[in-house]
Amino acid sequence: MAAHDIGAAQHFREHAHLLDGATGTELERRGVACALPLWTAHALLHAPESVRAVHRDYAAAGADAITANTFRTQRHALAHAGLGSRAAELTALAVQLAREGAADSGAQRTLVLGSASPLEDCYAPERVPDDATLAREHEAHAQNLARAGVDAVLIETMNSAREAEAALRAAREAGCAALVSFVCGANARLLSGEPLAEAIARVAPFAPLAAGVNCAPWSELAACLPVLRSSGFAFAAYGNLGAPLANGSRSHELSPDAFAEQALRWLASGASWVGGCCGTEPRHIAALAQKLRNRRMREAGRSAAR
Repeated sequence: MAAHDIGAAQHFREHAHLLDGATGTELERRGVACALPLWTAHALLHAPESVRAVHRDYAAAGADAITANTFRTQRHALAHAGLGSRAAELTALAVQLAREGAADSGAQRTLVLGSASPLEDCYAPERVPDDATLAREHEAHAQNLARAGVDAVLIETMNSAREAEAALRAAREAGCAALVSFVCGANARLLSGEPLAEAIARVAPFAPLAAGVNCAPWSELAACLPVLRSSGFAFAAYGNLGAPLANGSRSHELSPDAFAEQALRWLASGASWVGGCCGTEPRHIAALAQKLRNRRMREAGRSAAR
């Protein structure tokens, strides 16, 4: 690990950082179609102003870092819709919209992370491509993110250690700092069946700034926290609100205040990065940001009284 990486890792262990919430489900909530195979990349083509507005609202809510809409701008993913040749263009547009949204919010300093997701379905580990494809496609995506100027790469919703390793190697070879986050069940195992602890050990040689878990219902993250805490890395937790239901709600629905209370529990367990995934909205992040401000004020008051 390089000296600057050691300093960054120490910083992320000692300070809480607020991620944003969902992008895809938030776009859908605002009436923007996000159909497969393009998913959220569809909005880059047909509703870029909505993408910018989502980023603006998360930054205004208090997020320290917003994630650019690059979840499906890999060449491999875009090729399913005949748009593989536009990967660099759409990745750059997504990062630009995130920067513009943050600027529009008036926030003084908001990090922009570039999302790097599984090449295939996040919930189908049996579809993870062969090693050569993983290396080639994640390298291309990481290079596009680096050229677009992201502050770091957020490798997220990884369902296998093999693909997480390929994505993290690509990010580091592109010269990008990176965080890596897995999707797990309540048994602290990846959807591939691999124990979370083994997956983190596999990516450890590439020195991620943080390891984490995302896109699992908030109630299922508890089993992962001890593993993350003992990993030696700063860690991230950003759960979702469960599966969508026919009535428009979600299976693990929480009010913004209740969600913020859950996120505070992740912080109390040692998390350095917290936020929301599918189903969460800017109001969930705003509630959490307020609780974090209140906590910091109390801590500052106790320090001043000593």
